[in-house]
Amino acid sequence: MSPSQGHFNAFNDVWLLDGLRTPLVDYCGALADVSPTDLGIKVAREVLARSGIAPAQVDSVLTGSMAPGDFDQFFLPRHIGLYAGVPQHVPALMVQRICGTGFELFRQAGEQLSHGTASLALVVGTESMSRNPIMAFDHRQGFKLGAPLGFKDHLWEMLYDPAAGITMIQTAENLATQYGITREEVDAFASQSFARAVAAQESGFLAGEIVPVVSEKFELAGYKSRGIRLAAKHAVADRDTHPRLSPPEVLAKLRAIYPDGVQTGGNSSGLTDGAAAALLAGGALARDWGRAPLARVLATAVVGVPPETMGIGPAPAIRLLLQRVGLTLTDIAFVEVNEAQGAQTLAVQRELALDPAKLNVNGGAIALGHPLAASGVRLAITAARQLQHAGQRYAVASACIGGGQGIALLLENPAAI
Repeated sequence: MSPSQGHFNAFNDVWLLDGLRTPLVDYCGALADVSPTDLGIKVAREVLARSGIAPAQVDSVLTGSMAPGDFDQFFLPRHIGLYAGVPQHVPALMVQRICGTGFELFRQAGEQLSHGTASLALVVGTESMSRNPIMAFDHRQGFKLGAPLGFKDHLWEMLYDPAAGITMIQTAENLATQYGITREEVDAFASQSFARAVAAQESGFLAGEIVPVVSEKFELAGYKSRGIRLAAKHAVADRDTHPRLSPPEVLAKLRAIYPDGVQTGGNSSGLTDGAAAALLAGGALARDWGRAPLARVLATAVVGVPPETMGIGPAPAIRLLLQRVGLTLTDIAFVEVNEAQGAQTLAVQRELALDPAKLNVNGGAIALGHPLAASGVRLAITAARQLQHAGQRYAVASACIGGGQGIALLLENPAAI
């Protein structure tokens, strides 16, 4: 693939110092009443506290959140920075690349750090699927007598691509047809995702990246307080709630979303709420920090693909990424492909001839859920931690993107060089 067929960025001295996330909690669960802004503030505060780095050292705030979860969504990046203690003079930015938003945050932070625009970037992806609104765009001039009301469910409608005239699930069905993927194979893959996530949960691996969430207030001198209020009967949210052992024979009983299709509610990504944050630094600050960084951020790649098969996007993105850095898949110990749908992930695996033992070894979004803008940040943190856990050198994390794109990120474990 030539440079004209995608965007590639290499970073010479960019480091992921630390990262963490909230638990990913099922739709309309304990986090259902919490705005994405406050979820973002929570992880931003916690990653700074855990790193021991003063908020005053942050000189760039980069955030992502797809769906409005409150009427103050416009102020989300600014409020996350301010209520995390970042100085007022530090600018904040909202980034949007749909399911690739979390990775786009890393790409833009890498650019800023490489160009000297910033020396320490606070990166936050946050999403409330539960608070997706019921919306109307055509009533500003009033309601006509007897006319149908235009209110629609944003969470449902955003799954439809009007250019291709199909839903995101149908794009996975197209890939299943193209790659000869059967319902049995998709259910088996989903069952494995659940089993791996449960094992990672029971071993304590996932707990290492999770900060518990409780009801609390966030104060900012001279301004109104914000805070988190968990849904009724929940004192704490401290673990992912979607993972459960799901044998193939149980998944096989679920009705396909489309007649004769392979995708069901059980082998597609779960609906969960959550946020993830990371600190990315240039080399000088990373070396002065006094701790070992979580990973080195080496490169990113973004490509476009046909909207009707958008889920294949990670495959050409990973190809471009590895081609430009001079590596092959045999050099990569772990590959994360966001599990938007089971057939979509299997299509990427087949297209790349990817060893399944390297793919989503701690489970994926089928088991954990996919809070859109938070997912890329979560996947990067998980991949970096897995490299350290296994003592391996390289990992790639990636996602498909609605509308027809793919994005990939290359991480290196400096301890394994």
